[in-house]
Amino acid sequence: MGEYDVVDNNDIGVQGSQLVTPWNMSISSGHALLRDPRLNKGLAFTERERETHYLTGLLPPTIATQELQEKKAMQIIRQYEVPLQKYIAMIGLQERNERLFYKLLTDHVEELLPVVYTPTVGEACQKFGSIFQRPQGLYISLKDKGKVLQVLRNWPERNIEVIVVTDGERILGLGDLGCQGMGIPVGKLSLYTALGGVRPSACLPITIDVGTNNEKLLNDEFYIGLKQNRSRGEEYDELLEEFMTAVKINYGEKILIQFEDFANHNAFSLLNRYRTTHLVFNDDIQGTASVVLSGLLSALNLLGGTLSDHTFLFLGAGEAGTGIAELIALQISKKTDTSIEEARKKIWLVDSKGLVESSRTESLQHFKLPWAHEHEPVSNLLDAVEDIKPSVLIGTSGVGRQFTQEVIEAMSSINEKPLIMALSNPTSQAECTAEEAYTWSKGKAIFASGSPFDPVTYEDQVFVPGQANNAYIFPGFGLGLIMCGATRVHDDLLLAASEGLASQVTDEDYAKGIIFPPFSCIRKISAHIAAQVADKAYELGLASLLPRPNDLVQYAESCMYSPIYPNYR
Repeated sequence: MGEYDVVDNNDIGVQGSQLVTPWNMSISSGHALLRDPRLNKGLAFTERERETHYLTGLLPPTIATQELQEKKAMQIIRQYEVPLQKYIAMIGLQERNERLFYKLLTDHVEELLPVVYTPTVGEACQKFGSIFQRPQGLYISLKDKGKVLQVLRNWPERNIEVIVVTDGERILGLGDLGCQGMGIPVGKLSLYTALGGVRPSACLPITIDVGTNNEKLLNDEFYIGLKQNRSRGEEYDELLEEFMTAVKINYGEKILIQFEDFANHNAFSLLNRYRTTHLVFNDDIQGTASVVLSGLLSALNLLGGTLSDHTFLFLGAGEAGTGIAELIALQISKKTDTSIEEARKKIWLVDSKGLVESSRTESLQHFKLPWAHEHEPVSNLLDAVEDIKPSVLIGTSGVGRQFTQEVIEAMSSINEKPLIMALSNPTSQAECTAEEAYTWSKGKAIFASGSPFDPVTYEDQVFVPGQANNAYIFPGFGLGLIMCGATRVHDDLLLAASEGLASQVTDEDYAKGIIFPPFSCIRKISAHIAAQVADKAYELGLASLLPRPNDLVQYAESCMYSPIYPNYR
């Protein structure tokens, strides 16, 4: 029996009295077993396992439970005051003991999500060259052009189900970080496992290095990527085409490819080019749109009315802003039986040059054209708020502190309960803070952000800000695609994911002004989202796994990886 036949048996999360064999190239034992993060249990190896697998003497005599290891690991992580130190400690744990890492992340998701992902992952990417210790993921560079398939085959796992890939050009709101953007695919795939239950061995993080235009990195002796300016045009397109072709050859038709943190011009073109030939998903465009739409559907319980009764104003008209706007318009169109063009008229966008309107059509990028409605030119956000009179203000600008006191006060004078969504990441780039939103609106605002904010007390009332984090959507969405064998992503699957997430918000949450459910229930939430997505895929004829399971929620839960230690023979 070979390596690739048996690793999956170990990954399925068996526990209790069931025995599994810790295979690798051969049966892992002794020092090799302790050095394999997928199989290592540290002090949790039993007396019998230590005898059988030649571990006696290689470990101290104490036998610890996984729960005790978890308690100790959390104590170590909590002693660090600097978030980046916590991040390094978590990555170190992942490289030593994979199951304990995921046990921590699953059991303490609200505490550790900001450590392994936004906002800390942004700083980790900025300093990736300095903190880089052990390679994670696959690096494909311009030097590999013509042999990408060969590079893919260097990855030790064969049964890959999801790839998260970036070219590092637009990392969060931090700009071009080149090869150091690898922190994003690694972080995203950690969440695929912890929150969505996708097996770690089925996940492949990839960075495509085509250079960087970041002069600071090019002059940094510790920079780990190609030290050249970023490739554009034909050379770039040919490398991406070779990559997409090689992925399908190596992993088959049903491999999910998630594009992450590509710059606007490439993000839209890649999604449009491959959405009809591959199972592709852009989290910045589609994932963000789905989670924000879910928040809007939930907020209707607090705002009143239907989606079509509200007017939406965006600050930011890039991939996130236009992606959200398009999904809102699609939902309005379906619910009101009107054209998508008519539905778009409820939605307005402001970019760096002012309101997107019809007099600017000659100079607008193609993805902004559908939002260029008839209106007089407006040069700034405050005037746009006063003219358009939106009930919902959404920030996707990537520029911090753009929702000024005057803007929030204007929204509050127009609406009894203005919905303010400051979505730009990391925290430093948020359009406003939770405290600013609640204070400047005198407690009237319903607030959500992309990165987490602590609860705010205003005039003796405690406000709990919502977090419109893509981590609500993409793990469950991906699990739903994988478990039904989906072959393509249809926009209706995104709507299904939004409705699935919104359905998990309780009356108790609404009473606190919260429009997203707590992350502590994320695996349950992901199972419901996966079931909704799979159900819609079966309805649209996009699912290949037949027959259709009777109970999709139960089936989703049964597919999830467990971080509990197995017992070894």
